[in-house]
Parts: sequence; structure tokens; C-alpha cells
Amino acid sequence: MKILLIEDEEQLSKSILVYMKSEKYVCELAEDFEEAKEKLECYDYDCILLDITLPNGNGLHLLKQLKDEKKTDGVIIISAKNSLDDKINGLQWGADDYLAKPFHLSELGARISAVIRRRQFKGNSSILINDLEINAETKLISHHGRPIDLTRKEFDILLYLSVNKNRIISKTAIAEHIAEDNIQFFDNFDFLYAHIKNLKKKLALAGAKDCIKSVYGMGYKLEAS
Repeated sequence: MKILLIEDEEQLSKSILVYMKSEKYVCELAEDFEEAKEKLECYDYDCILLDITLPNGNGLHLLKQLKDEKKTDGVIIISAKNSLDDKINGLQWGADDYLAKPFHLSELGARISAVIRRRQFKGNSSILINDLEINAETKLISHHGRPIDLTRKEFDILLYLSVNKNRIISKTAIAEHIAEDNIQFFDNFDFLYAHIKNLKKKLALAGAKDCIKSVYGMGYKLEAS
């Protein structure tokens, strides 16, 4: 799962990033309006944590941009502004939730899980893909009840392909999804090939159906009935 944190308070952003890592989320940081705008134009996220008051801009304008472009990223507004007008405006402009500062990180984690479940899992904590069960909360994969031990990036690849089942996803999109801000350091897709090779091998050893297909010159597709 890929999260974008748009927050200029250094201490708070550090705490959230550490917590997100402990919860096995991939979390990127944008510290001002322009950096956030650039990331939103270039990448897709499972959930965006959006502060309203930012250097050189208003976070609500970023929210409006997302909705104007019909992007489906989940959005939770996190702001010290706890006025009723800010909350109503944020929710009317398409935010999924609103969390006033200060807050407990465990509550933030619960809100993120809820948004992701509603948007990608239709309210459930897990999805069934062929003979696999993928649990977004525990971040576990099982085949007929038997767990399959995957690395975080292998899990992220499988989940990303699963929520986009029966669609061809480009290698670039998958690489951006798992590489965080480091994608510019890779001049080929060897790291992606290695992760997918290991993922397919582990699924095969567990007896799972071979459902991840390479589409020549385009990318990968997870075939599901």
C-alpha cells in the first residue's frame, strides 16, 4: 500500500513516517504545496494524508485538483484547523475523512485502513483472488488457509495487481508503486523482474494458480475469474 503524506510540520511528519513503516506501508512525504502537486500529477496513491495549511498553498486546492482529474486516491485531511467550515468543505470536495490534530497514530492507522477497505476492498478487510486470500489489515497472503511468506515488496506487487485484476499494468507503474522516491535511481527494470520472479516462485511452491502473466512489451496482468 502506497501512502502520500502532505505535511510541513517536521516532527509530526517524522513520527508518521516511522509509524507507517512499522505498519508496512510505503509512505512518501511532500512538505509544501508545489512538491505535493508534482507528486499527485506523476503518481497514484492508495491514500493521501493531506494538511490544509501548507507553505505556498492551500491543501483544499490539491483536493479539488484530484477530483477534477477524477483520480480515485483516498484522502484523509489532517489539520490543526478544527472549524466546522473546513471539515464540511473538505468532505464536500471529496475527502474520505477528516482528522484534527493532535491525534494518536493508532487512530490515524485505523482511519487509513478504513479508507482503503472502502475504496479497494468494498468494506472488507480481505479479498479473494482465485485460490488466494489477501488481507489488507494483517498484510498476509494465504492459499486455502495456509500462509505464504512474502516480503513487503512482493506483497505490495501482488496486492497492486489484485486490485487491478484483469488489467494490464505497465512495468513503470508497478516500479513506481514499490520503489517509493527512489525510482529515478533505476535505469532498468531488473529489480522489478527479480521481485516478480520470486513472488511467482513462492506462489507456485504454495500450490497457487499461476495467475500473474507477462504481457510482452506492455507489463503484467493478474488473471482472475
